[in-house]
Amino acid sequence: MHEKRKRKPDWLKIKIPLGKNYTQVKKIVEDHQLHTICTSGHCPNISDCWSRKTATLMILGDVCTRSCKFCNVKTGKPAIPDVGEPERIANSVKLLGLQHLVLTSVDRDDLPDLGAGIWKATLLQVKSLNPHITIEGLIPDFQGRTELIQEIIDTGIEVISHNLETVRRLTPTTRSVADYDRSLEVLRYIAGSKTIAKTGIMLGLGETQAEIIQTMQDARDAGCKIFTLGQYLQPTVRHLPVHEYVHPGIFEELRKTGLSMGFTHVESHPLVRSSYHAEQHIR
Repeated sequence: MHEKRKRKPDWLKIKIPLGKNYTQVKKIVEDHQLHTICTSGHCPNISDCWSRKTATLMILGDVCTRSCKFCNVKTGKPAIPDVGEPERIANSVKLLGLQHLVLTSVDRDDLPDLGAGIWKATLLQVKSLNPHITIEGLIPDFQGRTELIQEIIDTGIEVISHNLETVRRLTPTTRSVADYDRSLEVLRYIAGSKTIAKTGIMLGLGETQAEIIQTMQDARDAGCKIFTLGQYLQPTVRHLPVHEYVHPGIFEELRKTGLSMGFTHVESHPLVRSSYHAEQHIR
């Protein structure tokens, strides 16, 4: 029998999507067959972001080869990559009128290049058609293959993000295939290229305060400049249960701690997700 789900506190109440801009973004996403982590991940900020005409677009399909215990993205055998996707994404970004794009993808461990080719083509086409745009790429670990990570770096995007997701102790039971130290090495490689490196974790999975701070320090030591902290929300009864709903006051304390460590930006609030207010990190 599944564990009874905890009742959400008042600070996690989410606004119902409303407004003309939200409707316009929704229509463009549907008409152009775009995948967004906003919908696949059941992001609590979808109303806020889409009403501001911003979205995190997801490439390489909506089926992931991994099965992380926290993630609501579908898992299984993905379809063959769509070679027309880079052009479609670039055109959609222009149609949406985005000034800053967050691009992410499912893991594609089934492909020889793990999806890096589509990543590179998409980033280059978006930049070509939208020369004034700034971009954050929220990338998978690419199995730690630095030659593939380098392809992303070489496109010249402004921020490259790769999420640790949780503390070291909880990684084996939370993430599928991914490894805490490998993720740190990915971040270290990105930072070593002089590209802005970013990462983040979820709270409420059973981590301790000391483990959170150690994870933040590990990321800072790896060269990360931006760190995000948000509350884990259980997508379905099949996913990991919420161990604790962390009070906003704790998030604020962690924000201050992160800034004292030397991070240039720390987004820390129960409703924060990796791409929330991402455009501000460029400024």
